[in-house]
Amino acid sequence: MSTVLKTRIVKIGNSQGVRIPKLFLEQTKLHDDVELEVQANQIVIRSARHGREGWDAAFQAMAELGDDQLLDADTVLPTAWDEDEWAW
Repeated sequence: MSTVLKTRIVKIGNSQGVRIPKLFLEQTKLHDDVELEVQANQIVIRSARHGREGWDAAFQAMAELGDDQLLDADTVLPTAWDEDEWAW
C-alpha cells in the first residue's frame, strides 16, 4: 500500500526543493545521502549506494566460478616488491 501526499515545490536559496515529511523518511529509512534519478517524467529518490556495496558477494561468486584470476597475469613480470612478504 502506498501513501500519496500532495505538496509544493519551494524555493531553497538559488535552488528549488520539496519538503519530505518525517513519516515518509521513517518509512523509507532515507537519511543523509540520497540519489536522484529522472525516470519517465518522474524524479525518483533512493538511498545512495556506497561505493563498494556488494563487492564482497560479487568477488565470492567470481571465486566460486573460478573467474577471479588476473587478466594480464601472463604479460606482467613480477618485481622484487611483489616477491617480498608484506608486514601488516
